[in-house]
Amino acid sequence: MKEQAEIKRLSDMLDALNHKDTAVIQQGNVDLIAQHMKEKEKLAAEIQRLKEVRVKNLSVQAQELTKMPFSRAITKKEQADMGSLKKVARGLIVVHPMTALGREMGLKEVTGYAKKAF
Repeated sequence: MKEQAEIKRLSDMLDALNHKDTAVIQQGNVDLIAQHMKEKEKLAAEIQRLKEVRVKNLSVQAQELTKMPFSRAITKKEQADMGSLKKVARGLIVVHPMTALGREMGLKEVTGYAKKAF
């Protein structure tokens, strides 16, 4: 989650710089314009790097989950009483298809992963 917060912060800074574009261009100072563009490129590069790190971390986590011996879809009834399900199946990891991990894994329904059958 650290990467996501940092990406958000840098994106906000880049957005602020984009809003200042017209004011900087109207000043006509070539050095100031060059510095402004250089800073925007630096922020964009850092955002891209952090996004790649986040995707790599998600990929590692997705691979670990797919290696687990048991996985199955979680029914609506089980989803309603998730606490008791997690007590029965210790170590259960539930992945929702709308999360970043779920989208990367290509899930269509809420799926549980565990080391033992549940």
